[in-house]
Amino acid sequence: MKPVVRFAPSPTGRLHIGNLRPALLNWLYALKHDGTFILRYDDTDLARSTQEYADGIATDLAWIGIHPHKVFKQSERFALYDAACDKLRKDGRLYACYETADELDRRRKRQQARGLPPIYDRAALKLTDAEKAAFEAEGRKPHWRFLLDAKTVQWDDMVRGPSHIDCASLSDPVLIREDGAYLYTLPSVVDDIEMGVTDVIRGEDHVTNTAVQIQIIEALGGKVPRFGHHNLLTDASGQGLSKRLGHLSLAGLRDDGIEPMAVASLAVLVGSSEAVRPIPAMQELAVIVDLDRLSRAPAKFEVSELEHLNAKLLHATAYADVAPRLAAMDVGGGEAFWLAVRGNCTRLKDAAIWWPVVNGAVEPVIEDHVFTDTARSVLPPAPWDEATWGVWTKAVKDKTGASGKALFMPLRLALTGLEHGPELKALLPLIGPERTVKRLKGEIA
Repeated sequence: MKPVVRFAPSPTGRLHIGNLRPALLNWLYALKHDGTFILRYDDTDLARSTQEYADGIATDLAWIGIHPHKVFKQSERFALYDAACDKLRKDGRLYACYETADELDRRRKRQQARGLPPIYDRAALKLTDAEKAAFEAEGRKPHWRFLLDAKTVQWDDMVRGPSHIDCASLSDPVLIREDGAYLYTLPSVVDDIEMGVTDVIRGEDHVTNTAVQIQIIEALGGKVPRFGHHNLLTDASGQGLSKRLGHLSLAGLRDDGIEPMAVASLAVLVGSSEAVRPIPAMQELAVIVDLDRLSRAPAKFEVSELEHLNAKLLHATAYADVAPRLAAMDVGGGEAFWLAVRGNCTRLKDAAIWWPVVNGAVEPVIEDHVFTDTARSVLPPAPWDEATWGVWTKAVKDKTGASGKALFMPLRLALTGLEHGPELKALLPLIGPERTVKRLKGEIA
């Protein structure tokens, strides 16, 4: 059976590195096993969810290379959730509670003071119809809890192995708030059943939800999926990543010129048994990543490491893969130029720094006109190729006796106006004889 997985972000903000990790792990799992990836917007919070954020999430996923097979909005599926609640009420598994938040807080504190676990005591189950009517007359609206069976729920976690939770240690979870709004749990479970989700891959912060969700699935007559809870990404200091960290949002990284596969490689490989390295394509990454080889320890996402991966990825990128983007930046020179400068690019936009060195008006830096005049006098005849630099510098060395830095630095300063840059054996043919002669004369060319 081919897997069906889902990623269910809330459209209340843009994607960041922290919530990209589960999206990628689900997408790679679907790719690896020829499965289906569902994008499901958890937008039941109508006050905070916006179409702008939903569109932004879609843009971010497309940029990183995730292309959902199906897309759903939970805000369009309330009838399914209502029907599920009707069934749970009928079966005695969903019950009304009238305590206020303050009352619940005081009750928890009393339990803790007596050395008891601060779980809900199910007092609402003992309410008479008259007591309920009195609360209603006061203007109280009930919240609704799911009645857990006091049993131990077990599952074989795809990441963590055999796992279990004693539900007797848990409070009956609230599924519906006083205002009638659904919390995350019920819509998620109903949709997983209805959409045929076979594998739920998510962060380890959801482990404690699993037993509850399994019981609700069973109560609704659904098939329990497999669960896998991966380690979470943290920042360099070990703190959890927040969607409010704009510099680690996908939109922010994209605007900063970071390559999507550099982001994907680091977000997935860090905290796994695989060495962190740039992987150029999603299909290759899918082959490498195994859920059961993820570490149990938090995975630190270092921005400096991302910079390093980005540079390594570009240094190995073929011209055909960047040609349209270079053209959009008005960078010419074709494959020869890209191969000449890619080793000096941390971001693709760095190529635009080197294009004027080849094709623009460079102001030469000449400290010894006798030396550059001599160098000009022994320039090889055209046409030039990458061997020309070696032939020319040998002739200059023979004529002047200069070697090492004393030979190469004056030529670099004259030809580029800079002390560093791409190898001149590759740049020289692109600069060409006419510009080379003018620059050696000290003319802007």
